[in-house]
Amino acid sequence: MTYVLVHCPDCQGVDVVAVPAKQRHGPQRYRCNNSDCPRTFFSLEYRNHGGLPAVKQQMVDMALNGSGIRDTARVLRVSPTTVISTLKKKIQAYSK
Repeated sequence: MTYVLVHCPDCQGVDVVAVPAKQRHGPQRYRCNNSDCPRTFFSLEYRNHGGLPAVKQQMVDMALNGSGIRDTARVLRVSPTTVISTLKKKIQAYSK
């Protein structure tokens, strides 16, 4: 048996419990027991890499450097639809 210390990604607390039921695609889900923490459930492995803030920032950086939508999607291994929607949201945020 292996013991892995898991920290909550929001509050960095160690009062974390493994949820008995796994997600459909397999990774273990965890629950933060800190009552002040806004996040209740989280996973250590995410399949949707396009939703990560670092990947979204790379999409914006590549667009500013002249990369096309399909090129960005191919390099970051995300859907072209994800790239387009991310860029549209950033444009809307800057135009306000």
